[in-house]
Amino acid sequence: MSTVAFAGIAILTLAAALAAATLQKLMHAALSFAVMFVGISAFFFFLGAEFVGLVQIFVYIGAVAVLIVFTILLTRHDVGKVRGFNWSGVFVAVAVFGGLVWTISKTKSLSIVPQQIKPVTVQRIGELLMTNYVWPLQCVGVLLTAALIGALILVMEEKS
Repeated sequence: MSTVAFAGIAILTLAAALAAATLQKLMHAALSFAVMFVGISAFFFFLGAEFVGLVQIFVYIGAVAVLIVFTILLTRHDVGKVRGFNWSGVFVAVAVFGGLVWTISKTKSLSIVPQQIKPVTVQRIGELLMTNYVWPLQCVGVLLTAALIGALILVMEEKS
């Protein structure tokens, strides 16, 4: 990945994350949250992890961000109202950032070269999911379906 592409994606991702944390309108913050997920998935694509990038797009942008937007639209009657600035969130973010910088600065680098592993393709992941991991895949599908039905029941009861 070139340095220019990395810098561009990093600036986009950080700006969207900062906007999600600081924008006054909740809907704008949720949409910038989705843009931040696009930036993270772009990092995965540039690193050669296409499957993880696609999962990031499908799950986080396609499901989580859309779910957040629909939740805001269904539950809030004051979408246009302005929310106050959250200083405790800024404090927590600065503390986590400081802890990460401190941990990274104290970590010793390894001089051992890792062994080359053969790349895992999407076809291989699909084969494993449909042979060795069918039972966990089915359980996750049933769990997500139950969660969706439960969310629909909660929304339908509140409207009545």
